[in-house]
Amino acid sequence: MTAPAAADHLDQNDPAIRAAQEARLREVWKPPSGWFFRWTDVNNNRVGVWYTLTAFAFMLFAGVLALVMRAQLAVPENDLVSANTFNQLFTLHGSMMMFLFAVPMFEAVSIILLPQLLGARDLPFPRLSAFGYWSFLIGGVFVGGSIFFNAAPDGGWFMYPPLTTRTDLSGLGADIWMLGLSFIEVSSVAAAVELIVGVLKCRPPGMRLNLMPLYAWYILVVAVMILFAFPPLIAGDVLFEMERLLGWPFFDAARGGDPLLWQHLFWIFGHPEVYIVFLPSIALFAMLIPTFAQRHLLGYPWIVLAAVGTAFLSFGLWVHHMFATGLPKISLAFFSAASEAVAIPTGIQIFVFIATLWAGRVVWSTPLLYAVGSLAIFTIGGLTGVMVAVAPFDWQAHDTYFIVAHLHYVLIGGTLLPLFGGLYYYWPLVTGKKLSDRIGRIAFWVMFAGANLAFFPMHLSGLAGMPRRVFTYPAELGLGGLNMASTIGAYLFAGGVLLVVIDLALSPARPKGPRNPWNAGTLEWLAHPEDESWGIRSVPLIESRYPIWDQKDFVAKVDEGRFFLPDAEEGRRETIVTSVLDARPIQVARLGTPSVIPMLTAIALGSVFILTTYHLYWLALAGGVATLACVLTWLWTGTAEIPEKPCKAIGRGLTVPLYLSGPSASGWWAMFITMLADATAFSGLVFGYYFYWTIHPDFPPPDAAGPGVFWPVAAIGLTVASWGATVVAREVHARGGVAVARALLRFGVMATLASLAAGLAGPWTTGLDPNSHVYPAIVWVLAIWTAAHAGIGAICQSYTLARSLAGRMTPEYDADLRNITVYMHFLALTALVAYCTIGLFPEVAS
Repeated sequence: MTAPAAADHLDQNDPAIRAAQEARLREVWKPPSGWFFRWTDVNNNRVGVWYTLTAFAFMLFAGVLALVMRAQLAVPENDLVSANTFNQLFTLHGSMMMFLFAVPMFEAVSIILLPQLLGARDLPFPRLSAFGYWSFLIGGVFVGGSIFFNAAPDGGWFMYPPLTTRTDLSGLGADIWMLGLSFIEVSSVAAAVELIVGVLKCRPPGMRLNLMPLYAWYILVVAVMILFAFPPLIAGDVLFEMERLLGWPFFDAARGGDPLLWQHLFWIFGHPEVYIVFLPSIALFAMLIPTFAQRHLLGYPWIVLAAVGTAFLSFGLWVHHMFATGLPKISLAFFSAASEAVAIPTGIQIFVFIATLWAGRVVWSTPLLYAVGSLAIFTIGGLTGVMVAVAPFDWQAHDTYFIVAHLHYVLIGGTLLPLFGGLYYYWPLVTGKKLSDRIGRIAFWVMFAGANLAFFPMHLSGLAGMPRRVFTYPAELGLGGLNMASTIGAYLFAGGVLLVVIDLALSPARPKGPRNPWNAGTLEWLAHPEDESWGIRSVPLIESRYPIWDQKDFVAKVDEGRFFLPDAEEGRRETIVTSVLDARPIQVARLGTPSVIPMLTAIALGSVFILTTYHLYWLALAGGVATLACVLTWLWTGTAEIPEKPCKAIGRGLTVPLYLSGPSASGWWAMFITMLADATAFSGLVFGYYFYWTIHPDFPPPDAAGPGVFWPVAAIGLTVASWGATVVAREVHARGGVAVARALLRFGVMATLASLAAGLAGPWTTGLDPNSHVYPAIVWVLAIWTAAHAGIGAICQSYTLARSLAGRMTPEYDADLRNITVYMHFLALTALVAYCTIGLFPEVAS
């Protein structure tokens, strides 16, 4: 950004003008009303609250399931529940805590906080957040509700095959787990895209990367982790369901498959998942510890580097969950060392917090009590984590209650208690009211005692040989006392949670509190107790990491509209888009307004997953068509709108465009980030192909026909031709050659469809039977995946052509064409890798 004008707005000195601006903002950001239409709201402040409450409700439900389990295990040889019910209980408890609480709660809280932390009116794609919420709700109810019909999954939250892929050994629950949670994973990836683009493109002017609040840094790191961690599981889900529904033997050793492939794909997701749910808690500490130390956080660059380092290392640790599977010694040594190395960046973050408290004037408060207590519990979990990172110890403790104890110390200390601390810290921000310090402190000590009483004895029972996931145990083992103590502790912990729930229930009757009750220094505390849907009165100019503390008259200037975008004179919801590195204002973005489309899209997509679970394939196909119709309607009516004027004055002498395309635009970044997730899922499938080649000396089998060379090479040529036509169309179109660009897009559509047919022709014409062996099965999967993406590519090209013909895309306003070009880059890369793998690699390797 160029140097802003030194003087404030002269107009802002007039109270009447300020009042008129506020009235227009209030009207523009007014939430929809009515018993149905209120749910069509897309404002992230409101959607984030729905998201948070839903995730909290799922956590309470999963907690009740755990209490039933502990009641069953309280005494030896108990018969409170059957073995089958117990299997469903522990599977659903783990699945809901990980997929329906820990990760969604982070995303929900981030959706609420991020616009406030960044001083933005809203995030760039509010309708995407609403879609993510409705997908999460539908998928969560589908998975969680299955236990009321005795149809819940019962294979553990990791769903190891072959127990879960054989339909004669596992019922409908495995399909519910796989398809229901796959649907939820879509919502997680959607939220990650929203958060990443929000952090990179919606920071206020002046907030360079080194001035970002640490919570925003952690959001960025964790959202990127979600982007690379969840897609391998989606790839595994694809293989898993094709084996269950179609009998393709990816994990069937008798037909060349290998169950270990699932473990690799699952833990490539599963281990980063631990840090995905832990790092947001560190982020909360990074916000509340400076507040209660009343000073800047020490070691800002170190804590950012430590967060990035933790994320990077977490992707190299998945194998330590597989030490007992007979891996080579070199693998054991490498992953054991990597597992211990992650303690270094984790320790840096904890020591930074301790140093900040040491150097500050500490105000002991309820949120800080939760932070300190959770660090103590997490440290115990971290130390036992270092123990199980040593392979010989892991072999002894594997699949015992020692692991259950370690996992729960990590998750309670690293996720649950910090979230309660964050709840007490940020509740005034959301409601304008403080929770009770007295009840909060009592609840903390009850939970602290309960957690240690519940889980510390499990270290001992595990070392004594008690296996996990057993529904009962004989009295002769002498473990009754330890299990009774664990059960009492679990109910004590639940009592503490109940106190927090009571505190929340009493909140509506309490009066509003003061603004910024903790005297914090970061932007989110500009929020006023009297709820205003517009987010922030004017988008500020940032010169410090703690502007409320450091910038003179900062709050008053924001409230009086003396910074940027203080008005909504065109009656549109808007926010400022800035450059990625130095937060220079480059656009005023028009945001999505309340709409039923996100909800309908989620319902339609949910029907695809749910109907497929019950093998209603034609109805599922109809759901897919409805989903496509919803998405196209959403894009046609809500994106790449040509503005009524090219530029807009935003205050302090700055004028910026209302429309951007290409790498400067938020939409381009969203497409690029989505494609990164897509490419990661694809790499999971390619990993499967080469995994089989690595472990089988006769892969591909000598007598297998394979897809041949001709059709894969033809498919590559046609895809490259389509990609080239799109790239040339973009360049020609930008120079005013609209007719030529349309002709190139028509050619591109035909070439893409031809590549789709050629890609499938290889395995089809050579008669590859995917049920006979894993080789034809993995070839078919790669061909179908690539062909499906070619189909989407043809739709993208046709959509862009239609936009041009309808006058919704011009050489000056060409975001649609530039965005689909990004897609075509990835499609070309996907086709090149897939068809070289299935067509050319066997020739080279033979």
